[in-house]
Amino acid sequence: MNRLVIIGNGFDLAHGLPTSYKDFIDDYWEKIENSNHNELVEFNIGSYVEFNGHKNLNDLIDLIVPINGSFKREGISVYKLKDHLKPLADNRIQIIHYKNHFFKLINESTIKNWVDIENIYYKNLKERAKGEINKQNYIWDIKQLNKEFEQVKNLFEKYLKEKVVEKFNFDSLGNDGFIEFYNKFYPDLLADKFTGLKEAFSDEDKRYIDKMIKEDKQDDIKLHFLCFNYTPTLEKYANSLRESNVNLHLNFIHGEIDNVEDNKINFGFGDEMDEDYKLIENLDDNEYLKNFKSFQYLQNSNYKKLLDFVDNDKYEVLIMGHSCGLSDRTLLNTIFENLNCSLIRVFYYEWNDKTTKEIKDNYTELTQNISRHFNKKNVMRKKIANKTFCEPMPRNKLPLK
Repeated sequence: MNRLVIIGNGFDLAHGLPTSYKDFIDDYWEKIENSNHNELVEFNIGSYVEFNGHKNLNDLIDLIVPINGSFKREGISVYKLKDHLKPLADNRIQIIHYKNHFFKLINESTIKNWVDIENIYYKNLKERAKGEINKQNYIWDIKQLNKEFEQVKNLFEKYLKEKVVEKFNFDSLGNDGFIEFYNKFYPDLLADKFTGLKEAFSDEDKRYIDKMIKEDKQDDIKLHFLCFNYTPTLEKYANSLRESNVNLHLNFIHGEIDNVEDNKINFGFGDEMDEDYKLIENLDDNEYLKNFKSFQYLQNSNYKKLLDFVDNDKYEVLIMGHSCGLSDRTLLNTIFENLNCSLIRVFYYEWNDKTTKEIKDNYTELTQNISRHFNKKNVMRKKIANKTFCEPMPRNKLPLK
């Protein structure tokens, strides 16, 4: 049986890479005093006394930090900052004005994952389409929203290139952690581990697997990596599997860093199943469709290669590090509800709760997210493997260069 491995940002995080939204935004604010961020913010100097006297703080400033020290930015509001701010010896403070209003919006929101930024963008786009411009306090037009969204996307790509790709040694993956990941990717139909997993499949699929074993078709198994990341973390695994004569295709569906010509970064929204999408289409304004992923997929053959794979034969899905959020709903629905999709297994994140001292995981949250990509819930319940057939995400920390 073929295997489709969906790789998300959690895969990079499991390799110790600082690719989370928090890593990105913390780096931005920590370096802001020594960097040129003209597109997003600008600085002014004011007195603490003047600041304290203003009644409408939100009309005057967006964020305040002391001049002689960095203020840790963790979604703290202006008013909370005021409570913590103490006058300096010369009564001066540094006032930061946001020039990019979308960047201001995501800084003031509770964001855990990159999908949350895409969701905020889509909510604001829908509000523009409906004429409801006050809910998210983004009153500028759709062209301005797209321009500012593009600025954030470019800043993120720059961060990944400078702080991840150029700093970590991706050629050092040949260790025990590498082998642990490697062994998860390719199914050995005769291995004890897979024999136990076979019970998770339907009776029809069990017969299909038994037929493959009987006819010795292990070498016919195709492996398709569907990678939503922009980093080269997965390439070392793919190269090693190719050396073992595994039939695989590595598909960077969301683009690659510094590959503008053939596979530029795809960052936007992809839920055409949303009930408001038709309303957006009917506006007859292509600016509203600019950042929908389906149109960005048409820039190359990656999506077509995915469709060829899922339509060719039966396959199992492994989800490694992808949150399965709504911003990829159209694509994931195409994979999950395809008749050839036999089983969906997740590699969940596991951690020690510091308060209760218990080991917790996000298996339930992941399966809830997956369920939103199914129109047919009875099919969903048959395809998602229960927790006994799933396992925690391995770890393999990459060193710096």
